[in-house]
Amino acid sequence: MGSEHEEFFSRRCMWVNGPIIVGAGPSGLAVGACLKEQGVPFIMLERADCIASLWQKRTYDRLKLHLPKQFCQLPKIPFPDEFPEYPTKNQFINYLESYAKHFKINPRFNECVQSAKFDETSGLWRVKSICTKGDTKGVGEVEYICRWLVVATGENAERVVPEIEGLAEFMGQVIHACDYKSGEDFRGKQVLVVGCGNSGMEISLDLCNHNAFPSMVVRSSVHVLPREICGKSTFETAFFLMKWLPTWLVDKLLLVLAWLVLGSTEKYGLKRPSVGPLELKNAQGKTPVLDIGALNKIKSGEIKVVPGVKKFSSGRVELVDGQNLEVDSVVLATGYRSNVPSWLKETDFFSKNGFPKQPFPNGWKGKSGLYAVGFTRRGLAGASVDAMRIAEDIGRVWKEETKQTKQFMACHRRCTSQF
Repeated sequence: MGSEHEEFFSRRCMWVNGPIIVGAGPSGLAVGACLKEQGVPFIMLERADCIASLWQKRTYDRLKLHLPKQFCQLPKIPFPDEFPEYPTKNQFINYLESYAKHFKINPRFNECVQSAKFDETSGLWRVKSICTKGDTKGVGEVEYICRWLVVATGENAERVVPEIEGLAEFMGQVIHACDYKSGEDFRGKQVLVVGCGNSGMEISLDLCNHNAFPSMVVRSSVHVLPREICGKSTFETAFFLMKWLPTWLVDKLLLVLAWLVLGSTEKYGLKRPSVGPLELKNAQGKTPVLDIGALNKIKSGEIKVVPGVKKFSSGRVELVDGQNLEVDSVVLATGYRSNVPSWLKETDFFSKNGFPKQPFPNGWKGKSGLYAVGFTRRGLAGASVDAMRIAEDIGRVWKEETKQTKQFMACHRRCTSQF
């Protein structure tokens, strides 16, 4: 008999009568709901112990949806009417949990996919996962065999931590934005925020509101837009204009409106890119910053804008312009990346950066029953569109085969009854 703390390892193989969905975030849940509507069974694998783990475990407390709720709802079920226009983090999590419960979506938690490969001989996908029970008493490898594979691990599966000279020698606290919860822990401290996207801006604002002293590193150009223009969501305005005007013209109009609302951002160290915000988002996936108050703090000097980091030393940072700053803590708001190349053994559909090679709206379907959802760089609205397409595509084949099977069984019964 082994001790009660002894780990065991088992291997097993399982046939899946339907697709496997890898990832139980909003994109995976959207596909699952649409497949339920089509009557197609599936198995959903999730490496964490909950749905939407990015939202539940790797976001800061003050986070709200950056876009109005009507652009962030998943297929079939809208947000509750009583939710505000920009739901909070906890409201969004509650919405997702209610969504999963409504459609009876029950992911297999603590299952981390190690590899997925299409078997040319059998014409099936072989998906290997490691199942950790969470109590350290058992670990098992499962090989799932299926006809369809839906990749729903998303654009933000892994944190990006840049290599910066001397960072290991820095004696203060260094965390990634995914581990930042509140500025309360940094009250009275000098904090260097590396990154000026939506997370970097909002974390800097949160630090200010908790009486910390943030310096925000801005290495490159960035588009800063007001979240609302004349009481209307900037995104909603852009969405409306895109129905009638080309992207380049909508960009020009947005920048004129942004200048009228915010004034010039360049004199505060926030130089705009030469490409417009929508064109940049479509081409590179770089999201414009939707300002919710950080710019006023920058204008007042409460948030200092500094250039790129050259190197760190004990309690200090040297910037590329020669400045030396004393710093107590560092928050790396340096973004996330896809982890698909680390486990999906396929190179025709996905590129090396973990995104489908074909841009939206053609990046949802590959060959041999491979699908992708949540990689559109168009947020939850784009993921919802792809989720519906995927479910309809799989459902069409599923229903045709089910019909043929029923016809075969009926014919078999008639033939049998004659004898």
